Amino acid sequence: MTLAFVNAANHDVVVVRDRLIAAVGGPVPGDARVIDCAGRHLAPGLIDAGVFAADAAACLAGGITRVVLMPDRNPPLDDPALIEFAQRIGKPDVWVHPLAAATRGLEGVELAEIGLCAAAGAVGCATGRSSIADTGVMHRLMQYASGFDMVVVSHAEDAALTGDAVATTGEFATRMGLAAAPAFAEALGVARDLRLAEATGCRLHIRQVTTAESIDLVRAAKARGLAVTCGVTPVHFLLNEQSVTGYRTFARASPPLRHDDDRRAVIAGLADGTIDVIASGHDPRSQEDKRLPFADALPGMTGAETLLPLALILAHDGAMSIDAVLAAMTATPARIFGLPGGRIAPGAPADLIVFDPHASWRIDADASVASAGNTPFDAMAVEGRVTMTVKGGDIVWSL
Repeated sequence: MTLAFVNAANHDVVVVRDRLIAAVGGPVPGDARVIDCAGRHLAPGLIDAGVFAADAAACLAGGITRVVLMPDRNPPLDDPALIEFAQRIGKPDVWVHPLAAATRGLEGVELAEIGLCAAAGAVGCATGRSSIADTGVMHRLMQYASGFDMVVVSHAEDAALTGDAVATTGEFATRMGLAAAPAFAEALGVARDLRLAEATGCRLHIRQVTTAESIDLVRAAKARGLAVTCGVTPVHFLLNEQSVTGYRTFARASPPLRHDDDRRAVIAGLADGTIDVIASGHDPRSQEDKRLPFADALPGMTGAETLLPLALILAHDGAMSIDAVLAAMTATPARIFGLPGGRIAPGAPADLIVFDPHASWRIDADASVASAGNTPFDAMAVEGRVTMTVKGGDIVWSL
């Protein structure tokens, strides 16, 4: 089937044929099915870099056509056969690109066979939800990964300082009686991993940077020419530590929510390009996982379905342009992980979304199509909604 997208706010005509973008601009082919975008935006399908579940329904409703899957599964993705299996999880709806577990069982002790995992289709290797505490192991990992030109995805923090903490040290955590760790625990982990990356020549992607000090470290490393990139999720540029008032476990995140100064630093880091990627961190948790005392509840939240409207808040508030926001969820993660897609150009995969950046709606956890509806943004009014998702030239979702 030939599709022709016309009257988009940012493209005149985009023609799709044989699962590829055939032309940008020019006439509408006579055999094409015409999709009238009616002034809405046409963009590449979103690439969600760092999800914990390939939740196809939530992804398609959110305009996500590709996900980079974290290795934190049962069992962890530390074997080539598991990598091959993981790539099939989202078929036929979503492209799944797994990250290999950096260590066996994600235990942080013995390196996994990441070279064999790369040959099986892994697009990088990751330390998972936790950091690798042993600096010697992390050093060997980066040396090994650099030999395969694999990007290492790091959860950067000093585990000896964070321990069982569920909040960031400060007056707010003290008043609530929550076990807390200093924000600089993240900066220590970032500083260590940056130094190891510099020593080994390894490509490093820090999955989340959430403090002003961490962002300054990455900014300085980039200025020195290090091959480092980093990301963040909307919860860390939209919410601060006060969002857990009343012990709201749906706002329990990892890393924990920070002071508002750090939240504003995240926005500044996104605006100046220090932070490269905006990802959902999609991590659906059951009611049983969340409706517990705050310290016992598991961190994590859904995010795929709401990634675009939450990210567009940055554009609506004037911090970034719409094009820059989209790049952080399309072209940039495609470049970091060597993925097809992320662009509208002849020959590119026909993974596209049509969205209205000004459509107003209210997030409703109960109406979510995700496998679980745990979100701290329930009842929040947002602008921006996907109206059509196209994967491989097929319309796979429409509003």
